[in-house]
Amino acid sequence: MSHWRLAAPIDDIREALLGQPALPAQFAIATLVEVDGSAPRDVAAQMLITADEHWGFLSGGCIEDDVASHGRAVLEEGAPRLLRYGEGSPWFDIKLACGSGISVLVERVSASEPAVSALLEGWTQRHPVLWSSDGQERRAVPSDETQGDHWDGERYTRLFAPPLRLVVIGEDGAALTTVSLAQAMGWEMVLIAPGAPETPPYSGIIYHRGDPADALAALAPDPWTAIAVLSHDREDDERGLAAALLSDAFYVGAIGARARLEGRIARLRGHGLAEAQIARLRAPIGLYGFGKAPRDVALSLVAEVAQAFHARTATARSSGVSMSSSAPLSSVSQ
Repeated sequence: MSHWRLAAPIDDIREALLGQPALPAQFAIATLVEVDGSAPRDVAAQMLITADEHWGFLSGGCIEDDVASHGRAVLEEGAPRLLRYGEGSPWFDIKLACGSGISVLVERVSASEPAVSALLEGWTQRHPVLWSSDGQERRAVPSDETQGDHWDGERYTRLFAPPLRLVVIGEDGAALTTVSLAQAMGWEMVLIAPGAPETPPYSGIIYHRGDPADALAALAPDPWTAIAVLSHDREDDERGLAAALLSDAFYVGAIGARARLEGRIARLRGHGLAEAQIARLRAPIGLYGFGKAPRDVALSLVAEVAQAFHARTATARSSGVSMSSSAPLSSVSQ
């Protein structure tokens, strides 16, 4: 009997691994290493596979159950498999609706491997990690993001960036809906709400009730952090916004009427910000064309942040649709 694949949206194997009660002693990773033609996923998309469950998707639902079956066989046997689906595949009964051909490398991984510890440390300590594997030997090293995804027919590399972190300053309906929606997206959430109730509105978030500028100083936003000011005309709004624009955050936005934007910019100049720093501000916040209801504001904001984050991280990845076209079909598992 079929069932809903609620684990499919989890797109980062680190999130799935860290979400387990205990790290599985062994697991399989399936990596999309080659795409010939158009496909629902880009190269470097991955699935995590255990004896009982699998997370992620590689081709919009066409092959995931079969890949998971191969993953469990790899867990039993140990040897990696390079699978071919669609054009050039030996399996005529598995069709790709997109009409392309894709290659997937499936490998067994032990939780005790140093590369796994280094990979998960990149998540918790928020620094990029370059992971590489030939299916049998894995390496993971800190990265400056100058190297991207690559496949030479034998070994692939995949750049793992820190998870997106969104800092919301505010406490109204739009702020709370943004926190809830971003949590559903799997983002790390920080809520700064000066003078708000002692108990946070949601579990699993970082919560500050003090001055926004002080809270941001303690948080030290990094290049994978977005900051959204959703408070309304508080005396400390501009101080918090100035601190955000001086930080390393890749995105800084503020809610407010366009008619009052010049006044806000003048106040930011009064805080000593240079024009280049002020130019980073996205205001009014969110994508154009949405309504003003709290859920509309939250949706437009989350969409804009996701768009900005994708643009930021995509520059570190391969510009092509395939890691490489050099994988010989003779190496494909039958």
